Amino acid sequence: MTKFRFPMLAKWHRIRPAGSLRSQLLVRSLLLLTAILVGVGFFQYLYMERFLYRNKADSIRRLVQSTPGDLWQRLSEGMRRGREPPLFFFPASSIVYRDSNGNITELAPNAGSPRLNEDLLREIESDPRGPGRRAPYRIANNEKGVEQLVVMQPVRSFGGTRGIVQISTDTSPLKAEVYRQLALYSVISLIALLLGWALFLPVIRRTLVPLSRVAGTMERIDAGSLDERLPVRQGQAEIDRLASSFNLMLERLGQSFRSEQEGKERMRRFVADASHELRTPLTSIHGFLEVLLRGAAQHPEQLEQSLRSMYGESKRMSKLVQDLLLLAKLDRKPELHSSAANLNAVVKEMEPQLRLLALEREVALDLRPLPLVPLDADKIKQVILNLFHNAVQHTDPLRGKIRIVTDAVKGGITLVVTDNGAGIPAEHLPKLFDRFYRVDEARAREHGGTGLGLSISRSIIELHGGSISVSSEAGKGSAFRLYLPDASER
Repeated sequence: MTKFRFPMLAKWHRIRPAGSLRSQLLVRSLLLLTAILVGVGFFQYLYMERFLYRNKADSIRRLVQSTPGDLWQRLSEGMRRGREPPLFFFPASSIVYRDSNGNITELAPNAGSPRLNEDLLREIESDPRGPGRRAPYRIANNEKGVEQLVVMQPVRSFGGTRGIVQISTDTSPLKAEVYRQLALYSVISLIALLLGWALFLPVIRRTLVPLSRVAGTMERIDAGSLDERLPVRQGQAEIDRLASSFNLMLERLGQSFRSEQEGKERMRRFVADASHELRTPLTSIHGFLEVLLRGAAQHPEQLEQSLRSMYGESKRMSKLVQDLLLLAKLDRKPELHSSAANLNAVVKEMEPQLRLLALEREVALDLRPLPLVPLDADKIKQVILNLFHNAVQHTDPLRGKIRIVTDAVKGGITLVVTDNGAGIPAEHLPKLFDRFYRVDEARAREHGGTGLGLSISRSIIELHGGSISVSSEAGKGSAFRLYLPDASER
């Protein structure tokens, strides 16, 4: 089955090999889930790290606040007099105390030279809310290059602010906890991806069932099964729209295919009928020429009879060729030279010619007031002449009555040609406007008919946007009705 690709996706297909839609949806869903989990893990890492640092800083702040301010001062004075540092403080932490006189004392052992974090000190001193509201902290490296959490907290006593305590503790335990949580999250994410793979596959397979059904139906459809249609209610809006679009496309393809078949069939019948119609006069002319060549030319009576017969056959053949050329032009949808005209004026202009054609038959014109409509007068005259000539052929030369009635109707005008002839059997009415179709073959040939007059009339009326129809009853006559719309209906 031919694969159609959009130009916009050509580059994508060069980068990745095309696979089944099911596998692509599965891979892309898992990639999207992986991206989401990685993003969530990244933000969780940042949030967890900040949370642990903030929580550790708050616990240090509370511990400092729970220690009396006078105790910090006494410990600082004792250290300056040479006493041993206290053992009840934070293990593996550096504690620096600065009293109100600016004296700095390192209270924790093995901490190096006493030093306060300048950024934290400026932040505390510039806090408009006053010292001690919340312990600020920083992440900094000590003299040995070890990352530490540095917390600074003012201490108070009943006499006011006694000093500032800075506690620095190693961040390794905090980072270890963050890494442990991150490892746990990674394991959970991996399990989620495996579960996603196990669950997505049947879900995607079930989701794509309507699409697979559409693809299977399209594979079964060929030129001989264009009447098959796709189900349009499968519970998925996109698939239903796709099925509806395919059904419309199949309907158009079916119509085109049927039109092509009908066109071929019409062409085959047309060629066969045209060949048959042309063969008859050619055979007749050929026969008369053989008679003349055998010696009939020496007899004036036979010569004249043969020449008259050949003249009649050639005239009929010329008429047939002209009708065929006219039909070919009409099939090419020629432009009409239309102008606003009154159909009654066209009929009155033809009245002498019609009465001459009718001979002894009675002709009645019932021309009612009509509005102006756009029409090609020459072509409409040909239609009226064809319908009138058809009525003349099928009515009695002495008792025949032909009536032409015009009338205005909603959206246009009508012209009806009726006669009191033998009528047309009901089984012939559907094919009456087909090319070369004759109800009475012998009668049509006797009057020189080609079987194309009604087909030409229908083509001309349809070019005007109108319609032509016939009603008839055997033994009572026929009525041909043509309808021409006004300018607003075209």
